[in-house]
Amino acid sequence: MPTTESGHLRTWVGVGGTPQSVVRAAHYGFPIVIAIIGGSAEQFVPLADLYRRALQELGRPERPVGVHSPGYVAATDEQAIEEFLPHFVPFMNKLGRERRWAPMTPQQALAQLGPDGAVYCGSPETVARKIARTVSTLDLSRFQLKYSLGTLPHEQRMECIRLYAEEVAPRVRELLA
Repeated sequence: MPTTESGHLRTWVGVGGTPQSVVRAAHYGFPIVIAIIGGSAEQFVPLADLYRRALQELGRPERPVGVHSPGYVAATDEQAIEEFLPHFVPFMNKLGRERRWAPMTPQQALAQLGPDGAVYCGSPETVARKIARTVSTLDLSRFQLKYSLGTLPHEQRMECIRLYAEEVAPRVRELLA
């Protein structure tokens, strides 16, 4: 969503993880949000670095980098996984059909929820630590949690939002201070 900064309209551009997309965003001077929906955040360090180098080579001012990833926060890690997986796997398989990916196995799904996966799922402490590590690794100014996969019940979405706002975000700030 556009925001104003010093009277200028600022638009963030979502990039899908290709070198061409980050260089194109740098060419236009747009801040980027890297959509990480698979793999580890560490895999995206070269893209964030390429974006920053491209800005510099193009004579553009530094711009912020953000990340957008799926996730879910519940009271405990076990509860989060139990509530999230039945919605995550079908979502990823639908996305996979559209993008011609193989169906996600239960083992692949659990790996994505683990410490090195793209999904930020767990207790507030687990999610906060994973976000803080990603922010530090990629030198981010923004992290966006995609908490809704369409079929997740409303009550669970609302509780996830509450925990994210009241416990995760303050803990991330504390960890990064």
